[in-house]
Amino acid sequence: MSRCTTNKEAWQLLFDKYHILEEINQKGYFEITAKQINEFREARLMTKFDNSANLPELFKENNLAILPITSNSYMIAKFQTYMKFEETKDDEIIKISFPEYIQSLDYNNITSEALAINCAYITRILEDFLDEEELVPTISGKMGSGNFEFVINNKEKDNEYVNVSVRNSRIEIDGGYEGLNSLALIEAKNVISDDFIVRQLYYPYRLWKNKINKPVRPIYMVYSNGIFNVYEYEFEDDNDYSSIRLVRSKKYSIEDTELDIQDIQNVFNGITEFKEEPEIAFPQADSFDRIINLCELLFEESKTKNEITENYAFDERQTNYYTDAARYLGLIYKIKHQDNIVFTLNSTGRKILNLRYKQRQLEFAKLILKHEVFYNYLKLYFDRAEKPTVLDTVEIMKNSNLYNIESESTYKRRASTIRGWIEWILDLTRI
Repeated sequence: MSRCTTNKEAWQLLFDKYHILEEINQKGYFEITAKQINEFREARLMTKFDNSANLPELFKENNLAILPITSNSYMIAKFQTYMKFEETKDDEIIKISFPEYIQSLDYNNITSEALAINCAYITRILEDFLDEEELVPTISGKMGSGNFEFVINNKEKDNEYVNVSVRNSRIEIDGGYEGLNSLALIEAKNVISDDFIVRQLYYPYRLWKNKINKPVRPIYMVYSNGIFNVYEYEFEDDNDYSSIRLVRSKKYSIEDTELDIQDIQNVFNGITEFKEEPEIAFPQADSFDRIINLCELLFEESKTKNEITENYAFDERQTNYYTDAARYLGLIYKIKHQDNIVFTLNSTGRKILNLRYKQRQLEFAKLILKHEVFYNYLKLYFDRAEKPTVLDTVEIMKNSNLYNIESESTYKRRASTIRGWIEWILDLTRI
């Protein structure tokens, strides 16, 4: 039997062979083994969906998700396994210092979750956030989850639950730090996403809650573009996966992040000529932070379209939108290699990512404003001292010689990208 190259096609074959939807409709769930999954594609690749965007279309269309229940089996059901991040955009960024004697860790080049955790520890970000004394690293790595049961919300029916029994499933803890009063279990990511899978906090929490008599604190940390976003959660009912609640969050940076409107005005005034519009679809990618994050993900190595879609917080459509946006700005290359499409960070992207925080943001702003449509939008914003309307934005677009935009509806959809990117520039002064 030939192996599948994508999760999408492999799950379609599995659903067809084992009549998964039919059994879920009858019983409420389907249990599947790693051996069955491996018939079509490696189970490790087929079951790792850290964000809801990564779920195959079959799962999304039918409100399904998947959870491990033993070391080699999984449950598929209509349960709510993900939680959205709460907006923390206006939080103050706390400036912290980096120890001068540390030479083996370059805080300007944090390219993995492990480095991000190490940096958060040695700069005392964790100590400050947890308000803990004598904080030390104790546990990390892969281990068994132990045995426990829980309930989880049914995604389609309010006030209904799915019962789940876990028997020594495999878990991985990125970092466990114990202080005098508590044990913090940290899940670290270097990918920006809209949500996260609660399992990565809940399973380790249940394991260690039964092992020690100190409070166990689930911590989620996201590092991107020089900023550490740290979130603490709690489970109001230990036996209820869905009882997760955000306790608090903070933002930290090792570098000075203060920019003012004059910095933006200087970039704006420094634009003396515009870049010719490339023959690339005009961007439909509203979050500029995620474009930066994509470039960070490509910093270490090039990645195929499928790798970006399956391993990061993009669905297939978003992968197209955000890679096109980065190409539009001249940050990455798209290369056809045999049967794959490969994306690689170019020299411009590498140069910018190697800059210190403030200069890096200003260089990104300059790349945006070198396109006439963005420059004219910001000019109108400055002139009126208020955000241009959608109709104003469409009019600016129509006068900017954009590539391959014809319909009025397309202009209006793409207008949201212009507003989003300019708001990102202006928000730099509000951080």
